[in-house]
Amino acid sequence: MYKIRITLWALGIILLSSMAATAKEVLVLPLAEAITPLTVTKVQEALYQAQREQAQCLVLELDTPGGLVTSMRGIVKLILNASVPVVVYVAPSGAQAASAGTFIVLAAHIAAMAPGTNIGAAHPVTMGQKLDKTMSKKIENDLAALARSLAVLRGRNARWAEKAVRESVSITAQEALKLKVIDLIALDLKDLLNQINGRHIETKAGQVVLHTKGVEPKIIKAGLRNAVLRFITDPNIAYILLMLGLAGLYLELSHPGAIFPGVVGAICLVLALYALHLLPIDYAGLALILFSGVLFFLEIKISSYGLLSLAGLGCLILGSLLLFNKTPEGLRVSYHVILPVVSVVGLFFCSMTYLAARAVLKRPTTGSEGLIGEQGQALTEITPQGGQVFVHGEIWQAFSEEKIPQGAVVTVEALEGLRLKVRKISSKH
Repeated sequence: MYKIRITLWALGIILLSSMAATAKEVLVLPLAEAITPLTVTKVQEALYQAQREQAQCLVLELDTPGGLVTSMRGIVKLILNASVPVVVYVAPSGAQAASAGTFIVLAAHIAAMAPGTNIGAAHPVTMGQKLDKTMSKKIENDLAALARSLAVLRGRNARWAEKAVRESVSITAQEALKLKVIDLIALDLKDLLNQINGRHIETKAGQVVLHTKGVEPKIIKAGLRNAVLRFITDPNIAYILLMLGLAGLYLELSHPGAIFPGVVGAICLVLALYALHLLPIDYAGLALILFSGVLFFLEIKISSYGLLSLAGLGCLILGSLLLFNKTPEGLRVSYHVILPVVSVVGLFFCSMTYLAARAVLKRPTTGSEGLIGEQGQALTEITPQGGQVFVHGEIWQAFSEEKIPQGAVVTVEALEGLRLKVRKISSKH
């Protein structure tokens, strides 16, 4: 009886172990964003996690308008050299795998789309520069060759892949399946895992057989670091941070000792420059924006009667329009952001410049300069030897080159030591 129990326990453990082995988890990484260096990092970290946890496969749930060619190539390399099968799933319905997203789908071990999605329009777009026909053709040929080679490698429609680059063609999920651009259409993740169950996938580590039916997918959630980086690398946020940084530093320089605006401005400027470093920008636009801040500051120091402020406002507007000029879809600053931000920041700079300039040009009201020209009343008779006057709410010792009777209205001409030199205006009646 004892031996029978031991045998049953052993069989149970073996059965549970085999079930656990065949029910390895499936990791899912949502990528609803433009393709940037940050996206490459996210995919790389997800692949490391999949390898570390010995996941069956990694599903990239893709929805992208496109992105940077360099970042797209980085993700393609990661997929091609992955030891874990990578499934690219264009979802949910209404999503797209446009431009750079097309190459990522073509590179996948398994390519799938949800109903109501589309793929294509992969023609290269230059960013902030005009290329001659020869260079544009070189870039187009290079990307067409890449699309064709990826399609051939995965047994997909190489002819359509090349047309997606050269002619910017775009097709629906049903058309993509019919043309053998993708492997299947799935309603949702559960349907996807059921359909890929039993497939043999060739990876860098060898052949892998998927056992995904009934497996509960594990969603990879963005950590705090990735969430913060994702937030600040949004072109609209990066642009707003840049404007806040300039405004804060300007306020600190025009009002030394305020501290808080300077600290906040410096932090915003550092975050903005970090984000702009990761994003495709036109550096002429950035230079114009920074130069506008210099012009606004110089307006305080130099009396240009508003000319420097107008020049600064012009540089700010031109720089804002050029900063993300001709960048791919998803990496541009919305005009709904540019217009109000430029208006508010421009009004702020002009207002602060006006107030600072008025303060500089305003006649002093304290010290010796503040006393000269002030009117007062003679409290005693004033002679060249001395007397007393009431000026600016205070009693002063005074003298005059002429004799001034008590009660006369006087004006201050100069301050010599601690005595005022005054002259008579009129007598008090």
